[in-house]
Amino acid sequence: MLQTTSVSATRLAVLIGEFDRSPAYAGLAHALRELIGDGRIGHGTRLPSERDLTVALGVSRTTVTRAYAALRDTGFAEARQGSGTFTRLPGGPVRALDRALWPTDVGDGVIDLVCAAATAPPGIAAAYAEAAADLPAHLGGHGYFPAGMPDLQAAIAATYDARGLPTTPEQIIVTPGALAATAVVGSALAGPRERVLVESPTYPNAVQALRAGGGRLLSIRLDPSGWDLEAVEDVLVRRGPRLVHVMPDFHNPTGLVMTAAERERYACALARHDAVAVVDEAHHLLLLDDGEALPPFATWSSESVSVGSASKSVWGGLRLGWIRAPHRLVDRLTRARVGLDLGAPVLEQLVLLRLLTGEHDAIVELQRRRLREQRNALAEALATSLPELTFRLPAGGMALWCHLPEPGATALAIEAERHGVLLAPGPSFAPDGGLDRYLRLPYAVAADDLRTAVDRIAAAWAVVRAGRGGPPRSGGTSDPVLVA
Repeated sequence: MLQTTSVSATRLAVLIGEFDRSPAYAGLAHALRELIGDGRIGHGTRLPSERDLTVALGVSRTTVTRAYAALRDTGFAEARQGSGTFTRLPGGPVRALDRALWPTDVGDGVIDLVCAAATAPPGIAAAYAEAAADLPAHLGGHGYFPAGMPDLQAAIAATYDARGLPTTPEQIIVTPGALAATAVVGSALAGPRERVLVESPTYPNAVQALRAGGGRLLSIRLDPSGWDLEAVEDVLVRRGPRLVHVMPDFHNPTGLVMTAAERERYACALARHDAVAVVDEAHHLLLLDDGEALPPFATWSSESVSVGSASKSVWGGLRLGWIRAPHRLVDRLTRARVGLDLGAPVLEQLVLLRLLTGEHDAIVELQRRRLREQRNALAEALATSLPELTFRLPAGGMALWCHLPEPGATALAIEAERHGVLLAPGPSFAPDGGLDRYLRLPYAVAADDLRTAVDRIAAAWAVVRAGRGGPPRSGGTSDPVLVA
């Protein structure tokens, strides 16, 4: 992430907002660590003087002095003689980057627009600390919960009740993320001789997960304007897929939302042809504009299996997902799950339980607010610097699905890497290839970084259109691993 050189006391006070004042210096230090840790204050940023921050926050000088000292002691700041206090990150600015996901020689300042995942919103560190305090009560047991801790199953079931879909705790299976949940469904319900229908474009990792049981893949084109239900019905008649993967809420990567009428028609077609829908609901909470969220797809399709996740609405590092299944499939899915793993980590489950029974709605709203601002900033930057890229502004989700005036998304991704931006071109989302006129641009990073990224992409696109692009750099990659 690109860093600013300084942050004013007034701006920092706004970012900090309310903080725990018992004692005040500890609460202030905690708030600052969260701001630095999740990137809202960049690595290497000069913090305001103690005197200026004292005035901006209305606290004592001692409070700020002790808070800055606590930051230094924990590795989140350093004092530079004659220059002030600067933010840092324990282990350096790339401490959180998995090198398997990045080219080996990208260098500092690279903006990652491959991964559609945001930094943790405020409050996550506190939830982990509180969950850790709850952990000793569970250490006397074996720690294995193949279907999930009962209290968490009940809390997740309650979220479906609130959405108008009655659900019992027994219908919930907790997994280490939505992909693990999808793999369980693929393993349990689609054997080697059975067909699995997926959309194109779609989230590529879900495709791989659905193949866990050896199912044979079919794909159907998803038009940028919406679902072609006549084509879906035709495939159901002619090819008889056992599983059908659908993302009705803020589809990844297109951002499309299936209407209530479409959900009803789709569900009826599935029922007529004895096909089971695997419904990916990872993005359903990310409604960014005014309006009401639609009921779950399973409201119309009682035999469907829904897959949910905390990774998009809360944080990707909270590796928990779940399956919501009809009663008749729960035992089959649980048995398949045990063949893959024996349960999600207890601490993670305690964290999510605390969030669902406490601050979850507030945290999700903070996430929405950030994504809304970043979506609008990206759209404005594209309209100014890259008007030839067209897109439909999604009402939610985490990315724009951009159409290029000519094929070249793969070449653009290669050239953009040279300009310091990592991109996922359309073919990454095409199970059967193609879509080189499309580019997914997530708005999960800070608005300033998005504006910088668009300037760099525009420069790279000019090179590609002029025919001056070349092969990937030695040691680089044109296809970074796509994790979200």
